[in-house]
Amino acid sequence: MLQTRSVRVDQAAKPMPPEPEVRLQLQRILSSPEFDVPERAHKFLTYVVDEAIAGRGDRIKAYSIAVEVFGRDSSFDAQSDPVVRIEAGRIRRALERYYLIAGQGDPITIDVPKGGYVPVFNWNGDGAVPDGTGENAADERDGPGKRRAVHWRPVLVAAAGFLLLGSILFYGTSRTDDVPNASSILAQAVPDVPRVIVLPFEDLSGTGGSKIVARGLTDKVIEQISKFKEIVVVAGDPSQAPSDTPAGAVGQNARYALSGGVLFDGDRLRLTSRLINRADGAVLWAESYSESLEVRSLLELETKLARSVATALAQPYGVVFRADASSAANMPPEDWEAYRCTLAYYGYRASLNPQTHASVQACLKRAVEKFPGYATAWALLSLTYIDQLRFRYRLDAPASPPLDLAIAAARRAVELDPQNVRGLQAEMLALFLRGDVDTALKIGERALALNPNDPELSAEYGLRLALSGEWARGCHLVAEAVGRNPGPLGYFEASLALCAYMQQDYAAAEQWIRAADVQANPLYHFITAAILGQLVKTEEAARERDWIEKNAPGILQNIRHEVALRIHRPEDQRLFLEGLAKAGLTVP
Repeated sequence: MLQTRSVRVDQAAKPMPPEPEVRLQLQRILSSPEFDVPERAHKFLTYVVDEAIAGRGDRIKAYSIAVEVFGRDSSFDAQSDPVVRIEAGRIRRALERYYLIAGQGDPITIDVPKGGYVPVFNWNGDGAVPDGTGENAADERDGPGKRRAVHWRPVLVAAAGFLLLGSILFYGTSRTDDVPNASSILAQAVPDVPRVIVLPFEDLSGTGGSKIVARGLTDKVIEQISKFKEIVVVAGDPSQAPSDTPAGAVGQNARYALSGGVLFDGDRLRLTSRLINRADGAVLWAESYSESLEVRSLLELETKLARSVATALAQPYGVVFRADASSAANMPPEDWEAYRCTLAYYGYRASLNPQTHASVQACLKRAVEKFPGYATAWALLSLTYIDQLRFRYRLDAPASPPLDLAIAAARRAVELDPQNVRGLQAEMLALFLRGDVDTALKIGERALALNPNDPELSAEYGLRLALSGEWARGCHLVAEAVGRNPGPLGYFEASLALCAYMQQDYAAAEQWIRAADVQANPLYHFITAAILGQLVKTEEAARERDWIEKNAPGILQNIRHEVALRIHRPEDQRLFLEGLAKAGLTVP
């Protein structure tokens, strides 16, 4: 489990770390598997550290990073191109993860505080500097006391593999590829899923007003977390419950506890919060937030803070998901098997691997057969049928048409829980692929209003807006969601590549597609081919064409239909087909 550390350092009594030690620490970070980011993020961090060491911190701006690191030209505009902001957010999360897992004992911390891109270097703990050149330190980490670090992508893959194996053994082999017949099962059973108890936030100021704010923030956090249906939020304080209170009445069976404190500090409101695994007391996550009391009304401020906490904890790939994915092997049997299927889905979602798709789909089918009232499983099952069509996975399997199955499963999810945004997301995607674009976008807009904290939903809705022709608004939503999503981003980075392509910024499109890590997915190669075609990179475009011909020949049988299935406006279709033709693909 991840554990935060709290270290009090008297900075006035310590000199700043010298340049050689900072550079050595940078190499530790860059060489660690726990700093799990693309190569361009390595270049980003190296660049800002070099500039800061050289005394040029005042030159570290979004513009200079975009030009020096990402190869943007002098026309770069940070408002319309979010690449620097997104990459900085990715680096901050990766640094936090590194110091939580692999770097707790490192002598120096490197941080990139929010609000800018200038790194900060501090001594960690007692400020001890490792002996020798740093090779000794590396040897120590590789010796008997080596930490058992949890690497993000292997966690997803290993957890997905374990979950699928256990689920398949538990549920048996799938009967058919059709949606399970829920009407034949009378009981609308729902499996056990993770529970988070939100304890009353502590009033750290001790005034009448601060007490009211602490209570209001507690209620707002509960309200915002409850919008996510993959977990259950419980309100109350078990320590205050009478001795004869039934187990679970106020959260005794909750696996996680969220607590926090509220402090008025001059003209600012500060919120500290942390999530604890109640089984062993491990701190899985801790964060502090600070907002000006002069900027907005107190109600707006409470809502903003509560949304930030809810997004960090409860979104797919959030803190709770990561904790469950890393401890999947220790989950109890029976009811938890269905929840394991939802974890397996998000493990598959990380790479969109066609080999994993069939197993995940079979697992979810059995989950809804056993628990026909589990709306989230119906929604995720619908998304696997959608992937069959949009990614052309197993379309030759004997079954009803995937789009019909997707719509049926999505509507079942929404019937069971009209506020389940994953069900609405699935229904939006299915109707969009059917050509009912207006209805699809209305459903997406409603889902986003229900839960604006869910970056997975907002990115999918933004992409549908873009593909319908609203490129500016839709791509802005995708970019904003990518900046808030701590999980695998390959699919949405490919979407941002398409956004740049449609703005005819083919250099930026190439940057985004190079960052996307979904090479097993046919659409990745389809988009890459179009970009390379426009850039007249003939040899590379030929390799993409060969990949498509070998691995996804069905997509070539009617290219115009495949493009029209996804891109709504004829003029946008023509621009994309132009790139494919330049890449050497036959476009009738």
